Amino acid sequence: MELLDAHLIPAVDGVAFGLLLFVVAAGLSLAFGTAGVLNLSHGTLYAIGAYTGAELSDGTWGGLALGLAAGTAAACVAGAGLSAATAPLARRGHLAQALLTFGLALIGGDLLIQFFGADELPVRVPEALDSSVTLLGHRYPAYRLCFIVMAVLLAAFGTWVLTRTRMGAAVRAAADDPQMLAATGHSPRAVHTGVLAAAGALAGAAGVLGAPIIGPGPGTSENVLMLSLVVVVLGGLRSLWATFFAAVAVGEVQTLGVSVAPELAPYLLFAAMAAVLVLRSRFAEPAGAGHGSEASGPDPVARLRGLLAGRLPGPKRPSIWLDRLPGQNRAPAWASRLPGRAAWWQAAPLLVLLVVLIALPALLDAYSISLAGSALALGLLAVSVTILTGYAGLPTLGQTAPFAVGAYATANLADAGWTVGPVQIVLSALAAAVFAAVVGPAVIRARGTTVLMITLAIGELTGAVVNQLKSVTGGADGLVGFPATRALWGGEEMLEESELYNYALVVAVVAVALTLLVLRSPAGKLLTGTRGAEARMRASGHPVGRYLLVAHICAGALAGVGGSLMVTVQQYLSPADVGFEIAAFALLAVVIGGTTSVIGALLGAGLIVATRDWVAGSWPGHGPLLLGVLFVATVYVLPRGLAGLRGGSGGGPSSDAPRPPDRPPPVPTSAPSGKVSP
Repeated sequence: MELLDAHLIPAVDGVAFGLLLFVVAAGLSLAFGTAGVLNLSHGTLYAIGAYTGAELSDGTWGGLALGLAAGTAAACVAGAGLSAATAPLARRGHLAQALLTFGLALIGGDLLIQFFGADELPVRVPEALDSSVTLLGHRYPAYRLCFIVMAVLLAAFGTWVLTRTRMGAAVRAAADDPQMLAATGHSPRAVHTGVLAAAGALAGAAGVLGAPIIGPGPGTSENVLMLSLVVVVLGGLRSLWATFFAAVAVGEVQTLGVSVAPELAPYLLFAAMAAVLVLRSRFAEPAGAGHGSEASGPDPVARLRGLLAGRLPGPKRPSIWLDRLPGQNRAPAWASRLPGRAAWWQAAPLLVLLVVLIALPALLDAYSISLAGSALALGLLAVSVTILTGYAGLPTLGQTAPFAVGAYATANLADAGWTVGPVQIVLSALAAAVFAAVVGPAVIRARGTTVLMITLAIGELTGAVVNQLKSVTGGADGLVGFPATRALWGGEEMLEESELYNYALVVAVVAVALTLLVLRSPAGKLLTGTRGAEARMRASGHPVGRYLLVAHICAGALAGVGGSLMVTVQQYLSPADVGFEIAAFALLAVVIGGTTSVIGALLGAGLIVATRDWVAGSWPGHGPLLLGVLFVATVYVLPRGLAGLRGGSGGGPSSDAPRPPDRPPPVPTSAPSGKVSP
């Protein structure tokens, strides 16, 4: 009884907080489970309601009602707009949706800050609710008790609508059998729009009512989104009551868990999320026909090029950047007629890029040179994502975890006096590879969206460790003041931006060259075959799981090298450098370049850094807006990445990946030596 009495208030707080998450997660579950939209802007819909409700709150019942109506309506309209925005991506899968909605979240967050300000807004509730009541001898806010009652009623009402009404039957039919729904005279598209509008309305209402609990301010939308994703994963997509109890459990961990076990609470949620996803993937066989890139919709750039090609007379000389990148089996027809020139044609884009990179220190100022060094570090992270997403078919949002391991390893090595660059690179890569080997078995079994969610959980767990392990990472303050890196034994510390950039360029060139050699070797072709014809590979006796694990370890080592470079170039390290936003940027860089283009990933990383730090410098405070526009434009205009501008698919034969043709190539009938995985 003493224990209950001591923790009664945190326990009730956990219920209120959990029920707030339930209202938000119910909308996210509807969007994902019924409409099939992985909405990473759902937290922004919550923020729309929260800001609107806070702005209209005046301490009266009328102000509360007006704020609730306006916030719910605004988020509902935004949800309906999201339906129109994601409609062209219906056949392109969840990766394109995730990037688009994340971009919309960046845009929406910037606009909200510009309109309402960057400070957290005060929220005034009616006087009758702005008081305390006695609860088992303790004083407790009346508003939170009222919110608990409203959330329980909402759960009951939502369950009744979904299970007992014609509207609920149409929603369930849209998720299970849209063709049958259309045969009954209902429009699946209208149901899809209605579901996303309802999901937005739930998020907006939760924002208005939850503003006194989680007030509107910087970071609110991301925090709400992450916790809602945990609730949806734990509760599943089919039962509101399961979501209800999962939300209460998450709320208790966030409040009661902090008071009972503060050292464990930061890890429990995402550890539970990862465990549930891994267990679910264990009961599902891997995709039989391949698990790689999801189907692509029509390419507007390809249509425009085709239209121009049909209307412009005469032959056109192909551009060096609009044809095949190096590593393809054939050069253009005109190049093949020039003896000995085909190999040079294939290597030309890489050579041109290398010449440009070498010349940058003579062309740019010191600040721009430092940005170029950061772009090389992010580029290696993007290349590691390319290996997993494009070659292995494992789309990832958690590659910042080995990136962080490599970064913090280098910072701590430098602080301990190990300042020689090659030593830092090798040890950081080794540490990141060991980390990838430990978490790899949890990743390689899953496919598709499940991989995204597992890797997201791994990335968030790593972020929690970074914030908690202050003796190694410096916590939220980060690390700064460690000795600078020396390029070689006996050399001087590198302090000038040009020196640091040249060092980063040499390391990046060596890392990319080794990566390309491996990817174009028989090992790379086996990995590509695993993505394109997994069922045939397994039937032929190939240890597919072993191939994927090796790829995961190698990609982790490459990400560790990128993290090491980032620390060397920046000379400081903070949790923001290895957070979820950087993971999304790396995935965007891969999509910009083409999911199987190593060179494209480097170009994409350069474009992102230039947009975030250079272009945004001329428009201070609007960096997220510019990045959001870049996300949206990439998803719509370059569905196949820069590789698609060459007339092929970013994940197809025109990229610098040996992707199988439409008919998978013959797979050797004899299993390779060694133990065969089941």
